[in-house]
Amino acid sequence: MTERIRLLWEGRGMEFDAGREAGPRMKIDGSGKVAPSPMTTFLIGIAACTASDIIEIAGKMRVNIGSFAVDTEGDRRTEPPRRYTNIRMVYKLGGVAEADRDRIHRAVRLSHEKYCSALHSLREDIEVRSEVVFA
Repeated sequence: MTERIRLLWEGRGMEFDAGREAGPRMKIDGSGKVAPSPMTTFLIGIAACTASDIIEIAGKMRVNIGSFAVDTEGDRRTEPPRRYTNIRMVYKLGGVAEADRDRIHRAVRLSHEKYCSALHSLREDIEVRSEVVFA
């Protein structure tokens, strides 16, 4: 399966419009002033990926969740490449019965170890290629 997105420069600053060509689209700002920066978007993607997994797994386990938030922090290098060196996620759930809490822990483990495509895309064996085309 191939995922295709298009990122379009909006002609000012480091502001871009991004997403699948048919939508939905989102704004990204390399400076982080008018929209999330690429690195913020990266953290959002990881948080949303794991959260989606957890919600789906919990549903299959018939675990009711009243509220759910993910607080995510990332430490970055100060020198280029300013990649993340440490990512921490805190899952905050409300309305989960005491008897179901072990199932939620299992859902988190399954997301991290098996299902979250965003986390697994951090692997070192990913091949990245590029080319330049002048119009």
